[in-house]
Amino acid sequence: MKSVLITGTNKGIGFETVLSFAREGYKVFATMRNLEAAASLKKHIEDESLTVIIYKMDVDSDESVKHCIETIIKEYGIIDVLVNNAGIERHGSIEELPLTDFKAIMETNYFGVIRCIQAVLPQMRENKKGCIINLGSVSGKIACTPLSAYCASKYALEALTESLAQEVKPFNVRVSLVQPGIIDTKMAQDISVDSNSKYPQVLRFGAMFEETLKQPTPPSLVADAMLEIANSATWQLKHPVGPTAIPFLGWRASMTDEQWVDWNAQTDEEWYNAVQTTFGMNVRRGK
Repeated sequence: MKSVLITGTNKGIGFETVLSFAREGYKVFATMRNLEAAASLKKHIEDESLTVIIYKMDVDSDESVKHCIETIIKEYGIIDVLVNNAGIERHGSIEELPLTDFKAIMETNYFGVIRCIQAVLPQMRENKKGCIINLGSVSGKIACTPLSAYCASKYALEALTESLAQEVKPFNVRVSLVQPGIIDTKMAQDISVDSNSKYPQVLRFGAMFEETLKQPTPPSLVADAMLEIANSATWQLKHPVGPTAIPFLGWRASMTDEQWVDWNAQTDEEWYNAVQTTFGMNVRRGK
């Protein structure tokens, strides 16, 4: 039985990834920061008789990651697949968002991934087999306010993943980066409009998410994509997932950097018109 360690499994994409892998017959080590949030996952495990072991692990903590992963390897042996899913988001303009939020996002979304990789990789390298899947985002290629802090963490993760793939391929360890578009998760739903912001981009951006989520893409789609990567022999590095992913990436790639800045620096009315022309979406408030 193959094994997989998945981080951030109490909800959303991580929750669905546990179910996808377990239903496929994997032994799943489901980790989360707060075990009190595991009730729903435990019910699924019991109802479906899934092979899932839940561990407390905080990816922000060197000690927590080291202790948890060392315990799993000691008790169960090889970890075949690592899915770095845990992530957080904070949104606001760069001027108005507290520095603590920037630091918190990088601690979880970037340094947390590094901690887990460094803890799992030695046994993969020695055994000359393994698969590491990092959950990125189209935000790793598309920088936009009010998600500047989140985008920065995903840009960093892109670079880390590319470098890691180069290092470990000689040891037969596969590395993949999953790039979802807008997925129906609490994180996406929470990108709300801050009426106190001095920046118009912050005030209007949440409306685009709200409109897109009217035709929601479930997190299970991302979970199934990660399972497919793990089961395959693919060396493909990047995997856009969801109906908005490839269009968004292509849209950004079609512009110069200066055009992208100008597109997002438009007045409200110009921006709303541009969104409607480009995507066929009327995201005006009170429409």
